[in-house]
Amino acid sequence: MKTLIALLLLCGLQVAAQDMQSCPMHKEHMKAAQRQADVEKHGDEAMGFPHDKTTHHFRLLTDGGAIEVTVNDSKDTQDVQAIHSHLAHIVTMFSNGDFSLPMFVHSQVPPGVPVMKEKRRAISYTFEELPDGGRVRIKTEDRDALKVVHDFLRFQIEDHHTEDKPE
Repeated sequence: MKTLIALLLLCGLQVAAQDMQSCPMHKEHMKAAQRQADVEKHGDEAMGFPHDKTTHHFRLLTDGGAIEVTVNDSKDTQDVQAIHSHLAHIVTMFSNGDFSLPMFVHSQVPPGVPVMKEKRRAISYTFEELPDGGRVRIKTEDRDALKVVHDFLRFQIEDHHTEDKPE
């Protein structure tokens, strides 16, 4: 009986593997999975804390937006401190027009970055501590800057698969 069950399972796995290979989108699915793995690996390296122990949110607001990172376990004080350090560093970098970290994480220049660099004096970045993490608050009164800040945040939502609202 055990042999029969093992044989049926093996046959089922082989059929499933053949079905995946015959999928016309298989290569694209595999490419997307590898891209997501690369984003997560680079993100962990750049941030100094593991993505799977934290939750990221990218919020579009009427005057800019926010990047929020919190720990999944409120007792994880080490990663809370790492989040504070990372986000404070992001504020300094972005304020200086340095977007090298998101370019490293995503292996490309995220949408909006060239104009955000150009209009850096019209955009403010501030760090806010949260009980379980932190937030980078992005503000601007410049309509063109606001549009590209939103483009940048929408890209983050999509590439990090946060399911935040892109509007």
